[in-house]
Amino acid sequence: MVVRTWRGATRAADADAYAEYIDTTGIAALAGTPGNLGVQMWQRVEGDRAEFVVVSWWESREAIVAFAGEPIERAVFYPEDDRYLVERGETVVHYDVVRESRA
Repeated sequence: MVVRTWRGATRAADADAYAEYIDTTGIAALAGTPGNLGVQMWQRVEGDRAEFVVVSWWESREAIVAFAGEPIERAVFYPEDDRYLVERGETVVHYDVVRESRA
């Protein structure tokens, strides 16, 4: 299993609108890609800034290619991202899951 993480930030005032927007674009695209095992969007507001982290789980790196293309380290963006993002991770980080425990 491979975990893919991306980070970005908006103004705090745009946090709810951006979360809704990314849910209908990026989260939907991630979840709808064969080989995707799940996705979460995390949000943290501090002062006038909202940080977002999107974490997705994948069967393999080959499955990620179907979503992101090559190279898989390049972030995927959507048309309205420029409207919201004040900081964007241009790349993503991948981790191989080597141990797992569930309650």
